[in-house]
Amino acid sequence: MSVIGQDVPMERPDADGRAAVFVPANGVKEDILLTIRKGAAIVGFANHDRTVTVYFESNRFDDPALAKWEHKARKAYDRLIDNAPTVSKLTAVPESFEQIGYINGKGITIRRMESLKRWLAYSEAMDTCPDSELVPRTVIAKVDNSTKA
Repeated sequence: MSVIGQDVPMERPDADGRAAVFVPANGVKEDILLTIRKGAAIVGFANHDRTVTVYFESNRFDDPALAKWEHKARKAYDRLIDNAPTVSKLTAVPESFEQIGYINGKGITIRRMESLKRWLAYSEAMDTCPDSELVPRTVIAKVDNSTKA
């Protein structure tokens, strides 16, 4: 079921602005799944030509700071608002995705947790699922492994 309509924010948000959070729709074309990869967090916005632009993060390089789904979503959102050059971006027809919530500078609001769980179960990544529908923005602490004299 594709759930995209008037709730999808139009155009790229400014810093801390609202973007949509998506999962691939049931029956999405295989080429999109191969591009996005299982377990990815997907954020984006609607375009005036009736397409959506999405940024995604799948933690291809197994960065421990991106182990949780919400951290992947934050990374994709930061790229989106910065309009950062990346290969983790695509423009597609809205039927390819189901909107499950929103993300902004304060956090993530998940309105369709069952759809997120479906995507993460399909991806064999349920252990990365948020505990609640409201996920406040948190700062990920970097580990300092240097030796001090």
